[in-house]
Amino acid sequence: MINEVVLVGRMVRDPELRYTNEGTAIASFRLAVNRTFKNQEGIFEADFVSCTAWRNLAETTANYCRKGSLVGVTGRIQTRKYEAKDGTTVFVTDIVVDNVRFLEKKRDEKHKTSKSEEQSNSVRNDFTTSPPQAREYPPSQFAQNRHEARAQTSDFRSMQENVPPSPGAPDKIGV
Repeated sequence: MINEVVLVGRMVRDPELRYTNEGTAIASFRLAVNRTFKNQEGIFEADFVSCTAWRNLAETTANYCRKGSLVGVTGRIQTRKYEAKDGTTVFVTDIVVDNVRFLEKKRDEKHKTSKSEEQSNSVRNDFTTSPPQAREYPPSQFAQNRHEARAQTSDFRSMQENVPPSPGAPDKIGV
């Protein structure tokens, strides 16, 4: 059976770090993960996914991630149920985190960023922003980079032609 989850999203709030009676660290946090399609109003919605990290990973996540941090998470889905005080059965789905990747540089509190950078780095409460648009480069810069890449490729090919085949290697593969 396969139970593997990969998510990229932003922290909804600072991770909550706590410890079991035995001293094992647990960090709980929620990720806002944008959907890849728009709703009927033309807005990108987000799913809010509960995650739990254990031990050293929990402490590292709590120490280095804050509300709005962009992270990649791998783990597995775990479900559980319990009976609420009113007698109803509550089902809970949670991601047990195996790995957290920090996808942004840590923001330095001493240096102020420009207002546009703050707006692009901040998390909106409604999570209805559209995905970033592709960068456009001037045609001359693109053409220059393309010609440089071709020149490097042709240099590599000429070097390949001068390399003798290794002993015992067939002249043609798959023959």
